[in-house]
Amino acid sequence: MYTCDADFREQLHARLRQFDRQAASMAETVGAAVALPVVECGYGANLEGLPQLDTWSQDAALLLTRRSSRLRDHPRQWALPGGRIDPGESGVEAALRELHEEVGIDIDESQVLGQLDDFVTRSGFTITPVVVWVGDARDVTPNPDEVDSVHRIPVAEFLRDDAPMLDHDEGEHWPVLRMPVGTTWIAAPTAALLYQFRELCLLEHATRVAHFEQPRFAWK
Repeated sequence: MYTCDADFREQLHARLRQFDRQAASMAETVGAAVALPVVECGYGANLEGLPQLDTWSQDAALLLTRRSSRLRDHPRQWALPGGRIDPGESGVEAALRELHEEVGIDIDESQVLGQLDDFVTRSGFTITPVVVWVGDARDVTPNPDEVDSVHRIPVAEFLRDDAPMLDHDEGEHWPVLRMPVGTTWIAAPTAALLYQFRELCLLEHATRVAHFEQPRFAWK
């Protein structure tokens, strides 16, 4: 089990600091950034197939969202808080802004632990993933225009024996990557970022994920 404490924070920071991050060119894509918020589990994972806790838990978790059903693009899909990088913004600044706009968590750059590899999506975005430390984050306030629900998924869930799930689509060279959570699963690109977080931050493996495919529903 991973506890959301100073030792775990330092482990994450050290592994990300030593990581030879790969940036991607944004010349022909739209720049975007997402936050991977490390939080305490709180009162249960709020996800079918995961145990519901009776008391506040300090087990480390990642905070994910379900996109609003009112959004035109990819409604109800799993996501990390994030969006387009505005003119003049860095990836880190965009991730922190989107974290605040989507779920009401307001932190500064002192709580940024590091970045994972950029991930270029089939839909034409280059995503910069930013790992941030937000502790208990008890006052999460989802923006109903962007977020239907917020979920705290224990980081140990990403270490399941059946993760990752790899499927080969006809005509594609690389497999589609999914990460199981509870009784459901999350698809790439979000799943690819979760998998690299697992490999690097939890297992200390400098695993690359940029080659993994995304299912057609994620970009069609």
